[in-house]
Amino acid sequence: MEHRHLGRSGLKISEIIYGNWLTHASQVEDERATACVRAALDAGISTFDTADTYANTAAEVVLGEALKGERRESLEIFTKVYFPTGPKGHNDTGLSRKHIRESIDGSLRRLQTDYVDLYQAHRYDYATPLEETMQAFAEVVHAGKALYIGVSEWNADQIRAGHQLARDLGIQLVSNQPQYSMLWRVIEERVVPTSQELGVSQIVWSPVAQGILTGKYQPGAEPPEGSRARDEKGGADMIKRFLNDPTLEAVQGLRPIAEELDLTMAQLAVAWVLTNDNVAGAIIGASRPEQVTENVKAAGVRLEADVMARIDEVLGDLPETDPAKTVSPAQRLA
Repeated sequence: MEHRHLGRSGLKISEIIYGNWLTHASQVEDERATACVRAALDAGISTFDTADTYANTAAEVVLGEALKGERRESLEIFTKVYFPTGPKGHNDTGLSRKHIRESIDGSLRRLQTDYVDLYQAHRYDYATPLEETMQAFAEVVHAGKALYIGVSEWNADQIRAGHQLARDLGIQLVSNQPQYSMLWRVIEERVVPTSQELGVSQIVWSPVAQGILTGKYQPGAEPPEGSRARDEKGGADMIKRFLNDPTLEAVQGLRPIAEELDLTMAQLAVAWVLTNDNVAGAIIGASRPEQVTENVKAAGVRLEADVMARIDEVLGDLPETDPAKTVSPAQRLA
């Protein structure tokens, strides 16, 4: 496993990150979820990403149990705050000082740790002044409950404003967590250049485009049984944008490239995002331990310029690049 610095900080993270968004405490039984975490540890993954909203806080519980007994100093644990949790009352959501203060304590309790290495704003909160949000994050850091601050799916202007306020408050905003893959490149035009200027890294989710880039979805065919596209609770709505014959046909055109490099399709997809220097880590999920073992083999793989050019040629104009779509399909607070 290779490690990269997170933003312009001294913190190093594993370039393959284990995330439990769609699996732990929802799709996958706790015992199998724990086996996936053990597989991640065995493969050299030291960085784990979750959020309080995943399975309405239960995913944090599963991750905390799975990591219990590990040397805390050898791990980097990330979580997030913003989306509704608990009974989803009027203050159980957003980035107010009240919600952040209460949420960090709940996350630490569920994760069975005294601090998280990175605490992230899961989305931008249009209903709360940014100054209030960043002040609340500063209080979390100064209390020793988080070491660094990050955001997720913020656009370039929001990242710049948050970064400046963080500096003024004596804390470090070091990362952004966007969706990024061969097929979803909306961060490249504005978010990446701004982040590079500010010393902010990308921690990318869905590098395999919800499974599309594994090649298991065939043009003209029904999605395989047990796949995400058939699971209404497991991301079927998000994968719809890629389930069209032109995209699926183009993805099949990537297979010869992967085979020439002795990579699986999924490994090629993960290696592609890691070739971007602004990416500190790629988040992979798993419902079976063997998926972790296979995908982690993308660590250390760097694609040459000619390979990147061939991938662009195969995909043509199919990848989404519109920077206005930086915010993924998620509810905004009114």
